[in-house]
Amino acid sequence: MDLCALSSCPAFANRVTPSDPRRPLPLPSYSQWGLDLLAQPQHRLNQMKKRSSGVYASLSERGDYYSQRPPTPLLDTINYPIHMKNLSTKELKQLADELRSDVIFSVSGTGGHLGSSLGVVELTVALHYVFNAPQDKILWDVGHQSYPHKILTGRRYKMHTMRQTNGLSGFTKRSESEYDCFGTGHSSTTISAGLGMAVGRDLKGRKNNVVAVIGDGAMTAGQAYEAMNNAGYLDSDMIVILNDNKQVSLPTATLDGPIPPVGALSSALSRLQSNRPLRELREVAKGLTKRIGGHMHELAAKVDEYARGMISGSGSTLFEELGLYYIGPVDGHNIDDLVAILNEVKSTKTTGPVLIHVITEKGCGYPYAEKAADKYHGVAKFDPPTGKQFKSKATTQSYTTYFAEALVAEAEADKDIVAIHAAMGGGTGMNLFLRRFPTRCFDVGIAEQHAVTFAAGLACEGLKPFCAIYSSFMQRAYDQVVHDVDLQKLPVRFAMDRAGLVGADGPTHCGSFDVTFMACLPNMVVMAPSDEAELFHMVATAAAINDRPSCFRYPRGNGIGVQLPDGNKGTPVEIGKGRILIEGERVALLGYGTAVQNCLAAASLVERHGLRLTVADARFCKPLDRSLIRSLANSHEVLITVEEGSIGGFGSHVAQFMALDGLLDGKLKCKCKRKAFLIWSKLNLKSVPEMKKANIAILLRKLVHDIHSALFALVEMFTKVTARPHNRHIKI
Repeated sequence: MDLCALSSCPAFANRVTPSDPRRPLPLPSYSQWGLDLLAQPQHRLNQMKKRSSGVYASLSERGDYYSQRPPTPLLDTINYPIHMKNLSTKELKQLADELRSDVIFSVSGTGGHLGSSLGVVELTVALHYVFNAPQDKILWDVGHQSYPHKILTGRRYKMHTMRQTNGLSGFTKRSESEYDCFGTGHSSTTISAGLGMAVGRDLKGRKNNVVAVIGDGAMTAGQAYEAMNNAGYLDSDMIVILNDNKQVSLPTATLDGPIPPVGALSSALSRLQSNRPLRELREVAKGLTKRIGGHMHELAAKVDEYARGMISGSGSTLFEELGLYYIGPVDGHNIDDLVAILNEVKSTKTTGPVLIHVITEKGCGYPYAEKAADKYHGVAKFDPPTGKQFKSKATTQSYTTYFAEALVAEAEADKDIVAIHAAMGGGTGMNLFLRRFPTRCFDVGIAEQHAVTFAAGLACEGLKPFCAIYSSFMQRAYDQVVHDVDLQKLPVRFAMDRAGLVGADGPTHCGSFDVTFMACLPNMVVMAPSDEAELFHMVATAAAINDRPSCFRYPRGNGIGVQLPDGNKGTPVEIGKGRILIEGERVALLGYGTAVQNCLAAASLVERHGLRLTVADARFCKPLDRSLIRSLANSHEVLITVEEGSIGGFGSHVAQFMALDGLLDGKLKCKCKRKAFLIWSKLNLKSVPEMKKANIAILLRKLVHDIHSALFALVEMFTKVTARPHNRHIKI
């Protein structure tokens, strides 16, 4: 069967077939492009969702897709975009079908972001056919939809390494390829970056194109509008492609299905407008009226706006007001249309930013993704013919689920507790809270800044807001945390998921810095649970803190299986009070967060060699349990702090306190041996959870080695100098 049979994403009617696909295509008449779309907009959008029955029935005896990777004769000849330039339109369609199949089978072996990549296959082919990357800059917002882009830009042979040690990043990454002109991972950044590249190009007198692809979900963030506003003012040539798939760019599926993007754009915007004569006439008029100036220029602008409104409808008003020339909507799965429009925009001699509104379907071309509520946004390894994902069965639930259950239990007892998340209902567990308290859970869109200040406003009114945001995404709202919450001592509670190493998503999603940037604030209480039971207690503790802000961090992954509090209701712990888990001698391990479990494992290994270590759970980074640290320092020869974080985190706070408290003073000056437990420049972060499971002994042996090294160093010093034993503080 020809792969073209798999192209199940219907296109708009009245396609244009060019006589020569290598030349800029003349745009069809207005009637061709969609007077019927204006007359029946809902009907046309429904057409995009229809599927003919039985299309996939003969593909596999086991399911609705191929059981083996089908041949890709055309894709096999494409190593870089330059190899696409002489393809016909028919061949471009075949290439798209082969590329879609290649993405499906590649992701089936690695896991990753499938649905978003399938939705932009035709768009990716059209972009690389029309534009000349890497001279022309193509930016992918978030970057999770960039798998087809990676395959077409020399990285197909590495797709089996996606999101693995020393493998390809799951997002665009500048150091990985010259075709990745901007690194991504977080949303809503590409219009800003693209505008910077466009202005930089103009200042250097270059002539290349800049194209920023951004999803409708990412358009819920304020930065996208700030960038468009500035782009309209600077008037530099650039193209913004709005990839509208009626899904946010991050997995926000709820128990009842996916939530539409907050503030989503209307599906019935204006019809296509990229007629060259009209645009060039518009530019001529702009030039003349600018010379005349004043009232005449204002009048001409109003006439132009009115004329476009008569032709295109009112849907484009928002973008026009921001200064972008609007084109759309366009069928994002129709290569004929995409190539025609991109060629037209590229060849038009005009100035200013252009926005092309493209309608796509997430998961397009893979039946299981199309039918799934989350469109297979992020998947584990799976079986292509059946769509079955190979998810390991855990005996415990995730920390995310435990947090949600703890918060629900607290909210049952306290009607003032409310929850806020930034388009991450599934990722933060807030979909569980939403089901129980639909009027007390707020999804603000991909807008972390707004989420924090919104929570601050709720706190001003006597409510108890829990703001659930990933650790790495909290970085996007740091000014609001400082200015709007901490300095005003407002009792907002920050639940920071994905703290520490997160594995396959890589450095952009690792919760590396939250301890550092939260613990330096004057009024913030900073804590971290060592296991899931402690998480329940810290949720209760945060709920009880009403005079200042607080935060707690917890990792991606599952609990360790400890007994949970009755009824999921935690007990508040004393602020700034740690605990000793094992009483030992000579060496003390002071752990923070789930790193305490590594301390317990290391103590078990060392005990086999006749040394019993002390293991303590700090619980709090701010305020520190000073009496606990003094006790450990005065009764042990070596004190080692263990954490998952960066320099300036828990170990740094302990070291500073010890220095100020005189615990490091003495006739012998003991240096503070600082080894980052997470060495970002040396550890490949994409596979750390797997590394923890398979090679946890490596990390533990490192910890034990440092313990022995410290003891040997002490013995060596004691043989050279007669003095009483002094303390050594080592951060690893």
